[in-house]
Order: sequence, then C-alpha cells, then structure tokens
Amino acid sequence: MDLKKYIRTVPNFPNDGIMFRDVTTLFNNASAFKKVVSRFKDLWREDKVEAIAGIDARGFIIGAALATKLGVPFIALRKEGKLPYKTISEKYDLEYGKASLEVHTDAIRKGDSVLIVDDLIATGGTAIAGVNLIKALGGNIVGCGFIIDLPDLGGAKKLEGSGIKVKSILTFEGE
Repeated sequence: MDLKKYIRTVPNFPNDGIMFRDVTTLFNNASAFKKVVSRFKDLWREDKVEAIAGIDARGFIIGAALATKLGVPFIALRKEGKLPYKTISEKYDLEYGKASLEVHTDAIRKGDSVLIVDDLIATGGTAIAGVNLIKALGGNIVGCGFIIDLPDLGGAKKLEGSGIKVKSILTFEGE
C-alpha cells in the first residue's frame, strides 16, 4: 500500500513557505491507518518497549493505537497547560515558533524503556523535548518513531547525533 497517497500536503500552513504534511487524511482511511500501526510495530519489533509516549496531538492517535497493540502503557506528552496534575515541562523551538511540552510527574516508572512517537520529524525540537522529559523522569529512550521524516530540516540527524535511534515510515523532500 502506498501510504504517501493518503497524506495531504497543504501549502503555506501555518505560515508562508511551510508545506504542511497532513496525516488526518491517512487516519481517516481505516486500511491505511491499520497499515501505519502495523509498520510501527514491525519497525520496533526487535526493541524492548515497555511504554509508548505520544506527542500532542497526532502522536496520541498513533501512540495509543500502538500501545494497545503492544499491550503497554501510553504516556501523553502534552502542550503546555493541558495536564491536570503535577507536571514537568520542557521548552523548545519549532520550525515556525516556540512551545513547551509537559508530562505528568507520575507518568512512568524509573527505568522503563519508552518509545516516543509522533506524526512527523522536522527540525526535531518537539521530539528532543519529549526525550528530555522522559529522561528527566528516569525513563530509558528506546527511540523515536515517526510516520514522516523531512530530512531537509535535519531533525532526525539531530536526534541520531544525540544517540537516539530514529525510524520513520515515509520521507518527504523539502519543507
């Protein structure tokens, strides 16, 4: 199945010059979404995964489905101000702004092996913030998985340069 045909490209969103890769069209097709979850499971089959951390918001969709399939807990890495209990936070730069990511302080057990997932890796700021949060809680990073890699923006290389394993299902050239 050619999963790229289920990804909608929206030019100039959210800012001029950005080619937004919209995976909601992929999620809207049951067969394509099932294939993505299955591909993630296959990509990380050899690794010890004790929990899945999904990055707000599309990473929640992938992460929750994958966690259910693997029978492991799901951890929500949320945008600032969205979690109701005690949190820690990490500020980071986006390709088009600044943001902060948070996680509940009791989200994982120390030593858990955590796979972080999201829809897309661009400059890597969000994923690096997620890695830092999981490490701050005492978790071990299995790696970071994405539906889409935008290699021209260098995020995957940045993560790999920090010793983080990165696996993506699809690659799109350009921004």
